[in-house]
Amino acid sequence: MFEKQLHHENILPDGWPRPKGYTNGILTLQGRTLFMSGQVGWDEHEKFHSTQLAPQFEQALKNIVAIVTKAGGKTEHIGRMTCFCKDRDQYLASRKEIGKIWKSIMEDHYPCMSMIFVSDLLEHPAQIEIEATAVIPYVNPCVNFTITA
Repeated sequence: MFEKQLHHENILPDGWPRPKGYTNGILTLQGRTLFMSGQVGWDEHEKFHSTQLAPQFEQALKNIVAIVTKAGGKTEHIGRMTCFCKDRDQYLASRKEIGKIWKSIMEDHYPCMSMIFVSDLLEHPAQIEIEATAVIPYVNPCVNFTITA
């Protein structure tokens, strides 16, 4: 039987309620740190397919995951996200849809997060920009496993 390897520890001070949709603190236990620039909701060809917040959120999150994957990591290695959003009312109206998108991409992993509302973003017609930090575990290339039945 294999056990899931622990890469971080969620920090919740005594007596604090468990936050909904994020984690107060994450203590990384090992790995390489990956800092990601803000990702907007465009595809790999810098094309927006929607002007709406939820689809742009989905694409921006997929862009973050693509960077983490390219670096050898998984969504569970993301420890911190900061979201910059242009429209608070649109965000509040889209929370259920954004929650479904989150679950489809991130499953039950909730990093430390901040949501900041801004007047504008550089790339037009971006509605949201997400930056993130991940800690990707070291891989020991000298370790080989042989499983026999």
